[in-house]
Amino acid sequence: MNERYEQMYRAATRYYVQGETMEAIAHGLDVSRSTVSRLLADARETGLVRITIAEGSSSQAPVARSLSNAFGVRVHLVAPRGGLAPIARIDQVAQRAAGLLTEVVGDAMNIGVAWGVTMASLTQHLRHRPLTGSAIIQMNGGANQRSSGVPYIREIMQSIGDAFDSAVVLFPVPAFFDYPDTKAAMWRERSVRHVLDQLARLDVAIFGVGSLTGSIPSHVYAAGYLDEDERLQLAADGVVGDICTVLLREDGSYADIAANERATGLTPGELARVPRRICVVADPLRAPAVVGALRAGVATDLVLDEATARATLRRL
Repeated sequence: MNERYEQMYRAATRYYVQGETMEAIAHGLDVSRSTVSRLLADARETGLVRITIAEGSSSQAPVARSLSNAFGVRVHLVAPRGGLAPIARIDQVAQRAAGLLTEVVGDAMNIGVAWGVTMASLTQHLRHRPLTGSAIIQMNGGANQRSSGVPYIREIMQSIGDAFDSAVVLFPVPAFFDYPDTKAAMWRERSVRHVLDQLARLDVAIFGVGSLTGSIPSHVYAAGYLDEDERLQLAADGVVGDICTVLLREDGSYADIAANERATGLTPGELARVPRRICVVADPLRAPAVVGALRAGVATDLVLDEATARATLRRL
């Protein structure tokens, strides 16, 4: 922690946890009372201190309890204002996810991020929380035959890195290789192994849910990563969406889907080894993909809106 953050932490702990007065904190820290007031204000502004109202907590809503009981996940339910456009719904859910991410990260952590529409929205809501020795690591490749994907992905990753004063590790490989043999060869390269080794030591992972259908098209299906023949084959194989560009069916299966032999993202099995895994989704039309993701065991935490939660429950 830097010195300013350390002061904020000490002041906030003494004020909000230990119940000390500002005068007592000022004396203990050898600063003025006005400095303590500024430290507490900064602690709230940066997200170090988050004030919530417990009454009517969304995590206790029946729909949240049902999802939690069905899949053994922590459910963070958002109740957006009615009549919102799809992009506004995503924005509200992404705001809650940004707050959760800020709460769970810490010093010396490897934090995995899968790029996409939802993560791009999340970056707009992150507050500055400086960390020491942490890294933001791209969890899936982003290049395709039309684009390197680097500008879009770098912006997402760098925004998160800047929010946490953390190093950014990009994964400069395609989202899907053309041939499984090419992937196998690349996975032996030392530069690629360096990223894979860091991905194997993730402490936190955050990702959205891709879907073949949705109010807003998933980037992987709308930006040239799969051609029309490939999309038709996926539909024939029963694919409903993806996590980290690893394709899956509604029953949670993925290992026998041929395209996954060429995919570069973490598989659900690999994700399951990450201690904290935050899945973020805000689209009722993605409910089949959400069910598949949860059945595959990808999440410890699920951040979603009520409509998506209810649509997901109706699939069970």
